[in-house]
Amino acid sequence: MPDRRLQQPGPATAERFESFAGTGRLLSFDLQPGLSINDAIAGPLVAANIRAAALVIEGGAFQPFHYLMPALSKDDLHAAWYSDTFSPPGETKLERGNVTFGERDGAPFIHCHATWIEPDGKRCAGHILPHETMVSQPVRATAWGVEDIRMISEPDAETAFTIFHPVPLDKTSGDATGPRTIIARVRPNEDIITALEAICRKHGLAGAHLRGGVGSLIGARYTNGSRVGDIATEVFITGGFVSANSSRTQLEITMVDTKGGITNGALLRGENPVCITFELCLEEA
Repeated sequence: MPDRRLQQPGPATAERFESFAGTGRLLSFDLQPGLSINDAIAGPLVAANIRAAALVIEGGAFQPFHYLMPALSKDDLHAAWYSDTFSPPGETKLERGNVTFGERDGAPFIHCHATWIEPDGKRCAGHILPHETMVSQPVRATAWGVEDIRMISEPDAETAFTIFHPVPLDKTSGDATGPRTIIARVRPNEDIITALEAICRKHGLAGAHLRGGVGSLIGARYTNGSRVGDIATEVFITGGFVSANSSRTQLEITMVDTKGGITNGALLRGENPVCITFELCLEEA
């Protein structure tokens, strides 16, 4: 258990992560201009009968563009919060981001953290607002999805946020073929790397490729010795492999803190607790 912890408003459940195994499918497509980022991602995935997915998005642009950054709590309830909305005028160029796809209130919904270049040339990062942000130039998307798990955004008693968690479907596609794929959510104050290793052990995976991940950490401790001391951050995974016995585990991220500082690198094992939540997709190696 890492030394850094945040007191959450609700009771901590005994089970510190949720994870379910399904049959994975790989899809590639472009997000089409004229649609919100939410609808541009949801259309192809819904057509393919995908219920939960992790995506990497790259290139292209958005206009209008609206986003949030992490912020310290503004009330006596939440452990962390969001900034006011930023809306840079003009066209914003996407560098790279990760997306969790699922549903909220019965409709397709995404959670996206990314980096981008604003019209004035400034490089920024944060949480892209899904319905307000419109695609202006095609964005490349690679999706790792499953049909037999739902990712549902619902109120969470522990954190007092509305956040994604995986739910298995009662019926699965018996004819589906593909790699075993795990859709997971890790709860607050759990070290992200040791939690990933525990997920692999639960599902009998000797190792797994990380195909995506969106979440938050209580600062960061990197393998190169650098540190982020902020407690509220927005994070997405840029690469990684998880070994059930920890021998080969490596997790690489990009992070933005409350002051807009962007860092990236490989995380130290046992030193990086989740702040609010972390959504993950693992594919059996």
